[in-house]
Amino acid sequence: MGDQVRRNMPLFPMGIVMQLTELSARQIRYYEENKLITPARSEGNRRLFSFNDVDRLLEIKSLLERGVNLAGIREVFEMRERGMQPLHPYYRKEPTEAELHNHLKKELYQAGRYGKASLIQGELSRFFN
Repeated sequence: MGDQVRRNMPLFPMGIVMQLTELSARQIRYYEENKLITPARSEGNRRLFSFNDVDRLLEIKSLLERGVNLAGIREVFEMRERGMQPLHPYYRKEPTEAELHNHLKKELYQAGRYGKASLIQGELSRFFN
């Protein structure tokens, strides 16, 4: 049995998922209603969640805390399913020190062009003298 098969096995009832994610049952049902997750159902029609479902709920929670709305979350998931990288700033990698240094240096050099002074020009100039 492969790891992906294990991660998709429906194992966790609602109560356990609520403890793992710190989400309420109502929130979890709401995300299901909006088709952000699709837990399996037992013979008694109880929801059973897989490891992947729990990971997805944690990602939803994280994105909501960062200010992304449900439409944005749905778009991120759809892009991922199509094999595309989401363009949302929360998915961009942090710049390295060298990239940040180059960006700030470029900002300083372009600050006086076109008759506009940058608001941070004076602050940046002390780093490059």
